[in-house]
Amino acid sequence: MSLAEELPSLLPQWLPQQRWFAAKGRPVRQVALTSVTPLLTEDEPLLDLVLFAVAFDDDSPVQHYQLLVARREHLRGELEHACIGQVGNCMAYDGLWDPTVTEWLLEAVRSGLTVGDVRFVPEPGAKIAEGAIGRVMGVEQSNTSVSWGDQSILKLFRRMASGVNPDLELHRALRSVGSREVAALQGAIEGVLDGEPVTLAMLQDFAANSADGWSMALASVRDLLAEGDLHADEVGGDFAGEASRLGETVAVVHAELRRALGTSERNPRALAATWHERLSAVVAQVPTLEPYVQPIREVYDAVATVEGSIPTQRVHGDLHLGQTLRTPFGWLVIDFEGEPAAPLAERVKPDSALRDIAGMLRSFDYAAFHQLSQWEPAGDLTNPDHDSQMAWRAKEWAERNRSAFCDGYTLRAGSDPRDQAVLLRGYELDKAVYEVLYETRSRPSWAQIPLASIARLTADAMSERGDTRSVG
Repeated sequence: MSLAEELPSLLPQWLPQQRWFAAKGRPVRQVALTSVTPLLTEDEPLLDLVLFAVAFDDDSPVQHYQLLVARREHLRGELEHACIGQVGNCMAYDGLWDPTVTEWLLEAVRSGLTVGDVRFVPEPGAKIAEGAIGRVMGVEQSNTSVSWGDQSILKLFRRMASGVNPDLELHRALRSVGSREVAALQGAIEGVLDGEPVTLAMLQDFAANSADGWSMALASVRDLLAEGDLHADEVGGDFAGEASRLGETVAVVHAELRRALGTSERNPRALAATWHERLSAVVAQVPTLEPYVQPIREVYDAVATVEGSIPTQRVHGDLHLGQTLRTPFGWLVIDFEGEPAAPLAERVKPDSALRDIAGMLRSFDYAAFHQLSQWEPAGDLTNPDHDSQMAWRAKEWAERNRSAFCDGYTLRAGSDPRDQAVLLRGYELDKAVYEVLYETRSRPSWAQIPLASIARLTADAMSERGDTRSVG
């Protein structure tokens, strides 16, 4: 029997064990291969690029994935963990874990190889690694990356959607204007899904000796909470300087995206209507949000009255501290895929730059209050009377770094996002509403973090209006 005949019966058991599989806990009804492209056909390992569709027992929408399936008659010990199962007289496995496979992939990009519908596309003038062994990075959830030394990194997109992935599209756009705020694009692997172009992988400069912004922020909060009587600006691990520099970087990226891809406009009433609709859908699933619905809607209604149109452009779309890297030379912004759960058409839609700014402001709240929840797990962060010293210090850290980020952004953008308080608050609330749904489903103990932010944001809005009602 062939790979196409045997592989579909192996995948329903194997897929739920993979970190990148997006439908854990949902029974798989069927796996159907949509295309098989042989890449290595002589000697070992054999290698095929496989696109497949996964159908579920609950009749939810079919999901598409890709897999580089390698085959050897006998697996070496270091490849056994990647084993999928027996196909004919060989063992099939995830080929990304095989240095022979990853060496071939790198050379295929370098040479601009085309195999069937699969194209390996180098960027003009890119410096692709040579002489290094590919190593799978162990930090990602939804994709898989392989690095070669300190020069190149390949991100293979596991879940497929027809169309050019915005991560590749925006990196190409930023490369066209000479951006230094992202890791330079070296190449891509592109294919076809359901007759439409699809992005399979992208190759970039590897940001060696870097640290992600989330880890750095958590370390700063930890330093603050460990001190008994120091303010955030007095602690050795104060993050505000970095937050300001990060704000400058995001402002530059926004300007570069405008220069590369232009601008457009959006009607504020249509934007508010979209938020109202999303809020209704979430509160139907998360009753704990109910006490905040009316004050949230009042913020959205205020957005609907904003005069004129809202300037829009291509944005990151899912910006937070974990999507940033601090290198010895400055900050980089990474992972321009947009919100992973959103359809591609929504992820590539222009939006206000305030969406990205709001995402970063939410991330500073998360860094401060996630850490607090580890120190005071019994505390209710949504309780306005929760005024312990730890809570006060976490709030001080969040406010200091939110302000520093906006200061840095203003320095490069020439305008202060805080001057658009009504619109910025709306974007923050829309993001926090999404977070409540996500956390309730995935990490219930974290749901109090966005709920506390919603309480603060709506209270601030009511205070500005002179409204004395209490919420919660």
